[in-house]
Amino acid sequence: MKTKVGVVSLGCDKNRVDTEVMLANLVAGGYEITSEPSEADVIIVNTCAFLESARKEAIDTILEMANFKRDGRCQKVIVTGCLGQKFGDELYNDLYEADAIVGTYEYDKICDIVAETLTGERNLYRGCNEGITFGARVLTTAPHVAYLKIADGCDNYCTYCLIPYIRGRYRSVTIESAVEQARELADRGVKELILVAQDVTRYGKDLYGEPKLVELIQQLSQIQQIQWIRLLYCYPELMTDALIEEIVNNPKVVNYVDIPLQHVNDGILRKMNRRSNAQSIRTLFDKLMQKGITVRSTFICGFPGETNDTVAELDEFLRNYKLRNVGFFAYSREEGTKAAQFDNQVHPRTKQRYVKQLYATQYRVATALNQGDVGAVYQCIIDESDGCDGEFYLYKGRTYFMTPEIDGCVYVTSRKQLEAGNTYSVKITGVLEYDLVGEVVE
Repeated sequence: MKTKVGVVSLGCDKNRVDTEVMLANLVAGGYEITSEPSEADVIIVNTCAFLESARKEAIDTILEMANFKRDGRCQKVIVTGCLGQKFGDELYNDLYEADAIVGTYEYDKICDIVAETLTGERNLYRGCNEGITFGARVLTTAPHVAYLKIADGCDNYCTYCLIPYIRGRYRSVTIESAVEQARELADRGVKELILVAQDVTRYGKDLYGEPKLVELIQQLSQIQQIQWIRLLYCYPELMTDALIEEIVNNPKVVNYVDIPLQHVNDGILRKMNRRSNAQSIRTLFDKLMQKGITVRSTFICGFPGETNDTVAELDEFLRNYKLRNVGFFAYSREEGTKAAQFDNQVHPRTKQRYVKQLYATQYRVATALNQGDVGAVYQCIIDESDGCDGEFYLYKGRTYFMTPEIDGCVYVTSRKQLEAGNTYSVKITGVLEYDLVGEVVE
């Protein structure tokens, strides 16, 4: 009988890709994958360690999975990912519920690690952060959607962030490797390709001496089956005119980018060690608005030195530029980062007040944008069936400005059956908070 392995993946979409590579390695090694922890002989928890809240979620999940060693058939719990890479020694010494601790660059050895752990050995497996997890994958997304991780690590060294200390320096895969994997994904039915890295706009600079994202996009666009290409995590200082024109003029690239600004105040940006400033951000966003490119962004609230005035500046930016999708996060004081040592730390209650204030502003902006969509016709990709209501078939889909599992969705009705992964013309007829309601038009 095959050993059954269950995998729980936490954290970002880049971590999801690592999980998918690990799953493929396990299948190739003769293990059976199960989605039910109670049926697993071995449970792997692939962790995130970016923020204290993520680390707490990881520890809670590990302890929850360890209960299956008592209540299920589970024999071993293995911890992989960023938590093991950054805090492996502490976990090995203190978290005895974990039978093996594995860093972020050992996924190609996961079959051997599982076998060794099943023999009773408890080990820490943590190599240097110089490689990149890439290769065959078992997709955990909808069959028509896949993330393509084009780089790992980060060279930006923002003062609040642990990523460079966990994932190492920025490292790109080659254009040839990225295109080859995209072709393999397309052959398996993928129609929407989502490019991810800590900073996709920096792609290729380490290999080719200059960013090569435009060239990569152009080659990916030649893959016939790929219909939509989506860009996540574009840093503002590298949003060049050439890249903007490629987004606007390439029919396969959706007019949507995720640009994690973090703030728009000059003083806060300098303390964060961001490479952009208030004026360059506004100049860029004026250009993006003129070109009709929708932007998603994230902001940190309550960074050391934050005041009512700096929050008011961000509030005004949101009202002026009317971003459709925005996330706000209270600053997390992470040990090992420069910002943790800064003066003028903000009280936790004040951070939460800032988050609440900005979310209220963004809610009003998003509501107005969604109400303005009523009557518009968008091309929507269908993700899944939502049943049938009398003479109408019901579906969940997305427009170009909706990233799966991050942004809202469109609840679609149709008199005819639709196929998941295909795009259809949908007229927007209503709004449900951050989601839209529409019907297929001929």
